[in-house]
Amino acid sequence: MTATEASRNFSDLLDAIEHGETVTITRGNHPVAEIGPARRRTGADLRAALAGIPEPDDRFADDIAAAVALLESQHGDPWADA
Repeated sequence: MTATEASRNFSDLLDAIEHGETVTITRGNHPVAEIGPARRRTGADLRAALAGIPEPDDRFADDIAAAVALLESQHGDPWADA
């Protein structure tokens, strides 16, 4: 599908994608993008993405604490409205 067709028929494009199609968008007969259904993200996806990454060290925890303290000193409790 050309970029112009995609623009003019965006709702139809989204319908096709919602039904599982992956659509290639072209410009000047060259593919520039593939648009497909969004994949639901799960906790298992996050665990897989983080597998093999070392746990944060004490310095990381200290850096986070310092950043939170800085925010609190400038703007009050950053988590109060959460």
